[in-house]
Amino acid sequence: MGSKAVEDLIQASSGVHYSGFHLKEPHTSEIEQPTTSIDERVKQPFVIGVAGGAASGKTTVCDLIIDQLHDQRVVLVNQGSFYHNLTTAELTKVHEYNFDHPDAFDTEQLLCVMEKLKHGQAVDIPKYDFKSNKNDVFPLRRVNPSDVIILEGILIFHDPRVRDLMSMKIFVDTDADIRLARRIRRDTVEKNRDIATILDQYSKFVKPAFDDFILPTKKYADIIIPRGGDNHVAIDLIVQHIRTKLGQHDLCKIYPNLYVIQSTFQIRGMHTLIRDAQTTKHDFIFYADRLIRLVVEHGLGHLPFTEKQVITPTGSVYSGVDFCKRLCGVSVIRSGESMENALRACCKGIKIGKILIHREGDNGQQLIYEKLPEDIAQRHVLLLDPILGTGNSAVQAISLLLKKGVPESNILFLNLISAPQGVHVVCKRFPRIKIVTSEIENGLNDEYRVIPGMGEFGDRYFGTDDD
Repeated sequence: MGSKAVEDLIQASSGVHYSGFHLKEPHTSEIEQPTTSIDERVKQPFVIGVAGGAASGKTTVCDLIIDQLHDQRVVLVNQGSFYHNLTTAELTKVHEYNFDHPDAFDTEQLLCVMEKLKHGQAVDIPKYDFKSNKNDVFPLRRVNPSDVIILEGILIFHDPRVRDLMSMKIFVDTDADIRLARRIRRDTVEKNRDIATILDQYSKFVKPAFDDFILPTKKYADIIIPRGGDNHVAIDLIVQHIRTKLGQHDLCKIYPNLYVIQSTFQIRGMHTLIRDAQTTKHDFIFYADRLIRLVVEHGLGHLPFTEKQVITPTGSVYSGVDFCKRLCGVSVIRSGESMENALRACCKGIKIGKILIHREGDNGQQLIYEKLPEDIAQRHVLLLDPILGTGNSAVQAISLLLKKGVPESNILFLNLISAPQGVHVVCKRFPRIKIVTSEIENGLNDEYRVIPGMGEFGDRYFGTDDD
């Protein structure tokens, strides 16, 4: 392939794309499999839980988030739709019924609705009528599967099964006096209640339930918003974070320690070239090196830094940062050695260790050789291997580093492409390491080869393939 054709291909390649968006069911083998199929996980929506006391401003916060995410498919599911129907005996003493107690909600029905939405099914959500105290009001509210689901309710964090559904948990924290004033205003206008009744219900049920059940769930929140809907700065930051998550590969939503570098036309074009079986060795090496350099640079951005001030040639002070000094590269022989030059180019004089793992059959790996710096336990380690397939070799290499005393959080695993199966295996086994990759693949075939993949990377890079 000539250089002109190569450049034309890069220019022609289009679309910001992650190859893992359409994942097939993984091959059944002895490789550790996720409890949920990859296909199911990819389709899971981003679920936001919004909790807080009654009249704290939860609905306003939800409305503002929905308004700012107008270009996304967003639906609101309210916990208040899932009250139990009152029995005849309870209806006779409805004023003594505690609607703020966890037992007042049909959590099983809520979980059933969420399970269907997670799997791409439309659902009918009941409407609760506070006049009849029944949730069989027709027509039911039809809710279609969406990219974002907002779960809103006073006790939405109370049940751990509901909490586990959430990608983000928000607690709206508003002063008790303000919440009471809002409740009086709302109930007198919307429910035609007198103030004495409102205050009696507040002191008997609402305040005790808040203290006993709602406030304790505040500890589960990822984000606490003071002042509710009036806090536009907090809501803007939340929306920005949601947009970032929606733009990520779905595996990044499952594993916060997985980082996929942002794709561009150039990156997509280079991937097209190195994946093409007809690409010459010269072009394969050239564009693989460019991609490896991008992965290394991105990986270095996840290392700790210290603030540093310098004097510029104009005599001015520049406030910047100082690079992490105690680094070490470790390449998994032999494909990992292709990444050493990029690391050396970015980190002058860096020490590089070696690990050789021999594959025995399809699933077994045996550690054959290792040569690592004696002080590796005191360093941040960049583990180099261009392909993350089954994850078995990675587990062997990481286990060795941990045995040598390297803290798990000090390991940064850099690769070009990653199969979802390998990501699941490594991230579940070592949740504190970081993985940086340039693309997520479709999966593994019957021979445990990454697909679409790029063939035997080491053979193509070092020129020892059959061609």
